[in-house]
Amino acid sequence: MLPLSAPCPCGSVQTYDACCAPYHRGASAPGPETLMRSRFSAFALGLTDYLLASWDPRTRPSQLTPDTTTRWVALEIADSETTGDEGTVHFRATCQEGRHWAVLEERSRFRRDAGRWCYVDGEASLTRLKPGRNAPCPCASGRKYKSCCALKR
Repeated sequence: MLPLSAPCPCGSVQTYDACCAPYHRGASAPGPETLMRSRFSAFALGLTDYLLASWDPRTRPSQLTPDTTTRWVALEIADSETTGDEGTVHFRATCQEGRHWAVLEERSRFRRDAGRWCYVDGEASLTRLKPGRNAPCPCASGRKYKSCCALKR
C-alpha cells in the first residue's frame, strides 16, 4: 500500500492522505472529477474493491481482476462538467505495459444516486506512444525519457 504521506497517484499536488485516500476508505466524492481522480488512483494502486464499489450497479461488471502488468503513471483532466445529478469527465491516462507506453483517452459519464457519485460508463480510445530518447518522459516527471523511465528498462 502507498504511504499516506506520498504524492497522490492522481497527480494532484496533495499527499495521498489528503487527496484520494479518504474516498478509498469510504468517504463520498463531492463530484465527478474527484471520483475520476480517486478511480485513477485506485487503478494505479490495484484497489479493485473500490473500483467496483464506485461503479454504477447497472453497468458494473461482476468482478475485476487486478492488472499487475499495467502501471498507471499520469492523469490529465481535459474537461469536467456537472449538471444536476449527471456529469462527464474527459481525461487522458498514461500507462506503461512492460516496455510499451500508451494513453487511454476517455469521456466518462457519472451519475449521483442516493447522494453518492458513481461511474456509469465511457467512450474510450487507446493510443500507443513511442517516446524518443530526448522527448519528455510519458510518466510526467518533467525529465527527458532517456534520463527517466528509459533507464528503468
